[in-house]
Order: sequence, then structure tokens, then C-alpha cells
Amino acid sequence: MHTLRSWLAVAAVVLVLAPLGAQPTAPRAAPRTADGKPDLSGIWVATGALLLFEGEEALAAARAADAAAGRPPGNSNEAPPLKPEAETQRQYFLGRRGIDDPMARCLLTGVPRINFRPLPFEIVQLPDRVIMLYEIHHAFRIIPTDGRPHPEDAEPSYLGESVARWDGDTLVVDVRWFNDKTWLTGVGSIHTEDLRVTERYTRDSYDTIRYEATMEDPAVLTKPWTIRETFRLRPGERIREYECIESNEDLTRFQELLQEQSPTERAP
Repeated sequence: MHTLRSWLAVAAVVLVLAPLGAQPTAPRAAPRTADGKPDLSGIWVATGALLLFEGEEALAAARAADAAAGRPPGNSNEAPPLKPEAETQRQYFLGRRGIDDPMARCLLTGVPRINFRPLPFEIVQLPDRVIMLYEIHHAFRIIPTDGRPHPEDAEPSYLGESVARWDGDTLVVDVRWFNDKTWLTGVGSIHTEDLRVTERYTRDSYDTIRYEATMEDPAVLTKPWTIRETFRLRPGERIREYECIESNEDLTRFQELLQEQSPTERAP
């Protein structure tokens, strides 16, 4: 009887604990720095890039997880709200099958588009700045977080000039001083040197950063345009060497398509 009672007691414990073991585990909290700020450090990739990294099933699972967590779906492919003249230019570029895309010719991808490229990037968070290291183009951004303004001697550039501040647990980055040689997201999403981008980085779990970029350029956009994405931690990744020119099939295709077109078609 003693042995029977022992087995019954064990069975009762198993029945009680079994449902508890089936419960989903809570997401790991985002790490924090010594000053209490969320630590954005890590190697990240945009969720949309999972299609190339891991395939359609991984992308679908990630999007489903975002929906369950209340994260807005990524919409980096949404058509920009361009003014009629700018939309005409976009349609012209679309008609040329994207051969004018600056990134296809190995020019540095601008903000926010560089964050959506299907290659990893690393964030290194320091007490007075955040450094972003991109595999693509060997690009980097050094973003002060100590309250300093934009430099007075800033010159228009591909990535612009960035300064940042903390709004609670969100890093807000103000980016200005762009040149007009990049596209905002997809083919033909042009802008001028008056472009201003406001980025918001919120590490809402150990594995994810909610990203939001609002673009303002009254010369070409009818209203501020906001796009969103979730960045995912890639602990097994590392930033590797990148060389765009080597074996770049886009450049060869670009030259071939130019030769096919008449001088009139080549004119912007």
C-alpha cells in the first residue's frame, strides 16, 4: 500500500504540473545599460530580409509573431505619397525596369532604405553615441545621443547627418543634410536635399526592435510618410566583407539596357 500511495502521489503531481509546462514562455526582456536605457546593441536584420535568409515559412512565422505582439506590419514597399510631378518621374523610372536605381550601381544606399537591405547591420550603443555598422557598402553612422545639435558645417551626403535623443525607452534620431542621389525605399521614390527623416528605435523584447521612419520633404511628398518594420536579433551572424563592384550583374545589365534604348529614351 505504501508503494501504491507513492505512485498515486507522483501521478497527481505530474497531472498538476503538466498544464504549467505547456504554457508559453514570456518573451525575454530587453537588456538595459548601466544608465537604465534599453540597450540596442546587437546584430540585426529587417524582418522582410528573412525571406532570403531563411525562406517563406520563417518570414510568415515572424510576421505572425509580430501580429500577436501587436507590432504593426512592415510596409516598406508601400508606394510613396508623391506629388504629381514626382510621381511622373517615379513612373518613368519604373518603366526603365529599375536600371537607374542608385544601389544597383553600387552607390551608397540612403536612410531609411539602408535599414531594409537584406544584409545584417550592427548597433553598438555607448553612453554618448550609437554607432551603426552596415555590412552593405561598408557603411557606418555615428549618432550622438548627448544633446548636441547638427554640426554647422554639415554637407549634403548619402546618409545625412544624424543626432538623437531618448524619448522614454525609444531612441529618436533626427536625420538631415541629405544629398538627392538616393531613393527613399523602392524604385523611383525620389527626394530632394530638403528631406528630413525621423527614426524611432524601440527594443521591445530581447529579440526585436520596433523601427519607424517618418520622411518629410514638401518638395516631392504630399504629406509626411511613415514606414515601419521589425528588426530581429541575429546572434549567430557577423558583419562580413562586402564589395559591390565585384561580379555585379546589375552593372552589366545596366549597360546592356542602355545600349538597347534610343538617345531619347536615355534622357531623364
